[in-house]
Amino acid sequence: IITSCDLLGIKYIVFPLVDNGKLENSEQERVLKDGLGQFDSILSASGIKIIFESDFSPNRLNNFISGFSPDNYGINYDIGNSAANGFDSDDEIDAFGERILNVHIKDRLLNGATVPLGLGNADIPKVLKKLNAIGYNGNCILQTARAEDGNHIGALCQYRDQLIKWM
Repeated sequence: IITSCDLLGIKYIVFPLVDNGKLENSEQERVLKDGLGQFDSILSASGIKIIFESDFSPNRLNNFISGFSPDNYGINYDIGNSAANGFDSDDEIDAFGERILNVHIKDRLLNGATVPLGLGNADIPKVLKKLNAIGYNGNCILQTARAEDGNHIGALCQYRDQLIKWM
């Protein structure tokens, strides 16, 4: 996979450590770290980075990512998932912001589902301002709610325009 991503110019492989892929104990974390460690030289040679999407608290995610080389590993920050978990974006970005390599723009209700941008608990303008303050200049990917009326292109255009205003 790493070699194929390199050939295609793909820079990141996202490892979703949420839902059914959630790490539930330190043994699972150790097994993951040991398993991925065997690919460090391939990652270094290719320039591909593995980025983790997680539902860990800010301090736990900071502790987790600190066990991985910043040359090969980073964080995929999902704004909506963090809001759904009740995390404060300032605390998160202060804890591990320098390791964020990719951002999912999404809005969710606290302990709930994805909703249209601006209708959930994510304070997206605040997050964007904080990311800007730390010099983040990576991807911002719309991972938004689908259109209830089936006009997905229209909804995406609306979300894009809203994101541009917030930026």
